[in-house]
Amino acid sequence: MSASTRQSSDSRRTALIAAALPAFASAGLHGTAVSAVTDAVGITQPYAFSLFGTKKGLFLAAVEFCFDKVASMFRAAALAAPPDGRMQAMARAYDELLQDRTVLQFQLQCYASAGDPEVREVVGRRMAELFDLFQEVGGMPLEEARLFLAKGMLCNLSVMLDLPQLLPHDFDDDCD
Repeated sequence: MSASTRQSSDSRRTALIAAALPAFASAGLHGTAVSAVTDAVGITQPYAFSLFGTKKGLFLAAVEFCFDKVASMFRAAALAAPPDGRMQAMARAYDELLQDRTVLQFQLQCYASAGDPEVREVVGRRMAELFDLFQEVGGMPLEEARLFLAKGMLCNLSVMLDLPQLLPHDFDDDCD
């Protein structure tokens, strides 16, 4: 590869995370072969390990990426709405995210992998940050933020399991 077509390690990291997300969504942390991810990007496994250390390091980078995406979506929706409409704006934005089954399935894999202490720490920290965002940016009191999170989790499961009868009908009529 010539110097003019070489990609930076940052762009390789981004490409690996993008390829890892659907792979981990489908097979989970322990069921995903690193070669499936590296082959999709066209790099060697040793190079991937030099960027992330381990397969778990790549998984955790994908966790951070996914939570960043969700937090950015919530933040943008809330800040674009008047204070009294922020929760509804966040619910509508989440409805759009529910169309991305890869993200939803990856979220479920994150929770399933939380038996690992490192994964639990990262997923737990990021979930707590999202919860704080609901309260701070969304303007939700504690109990309202808990209900918002609970309804969002129910929406995830309802969509992933194709059980529309479980969808909450008072979640701004979203989650469909």
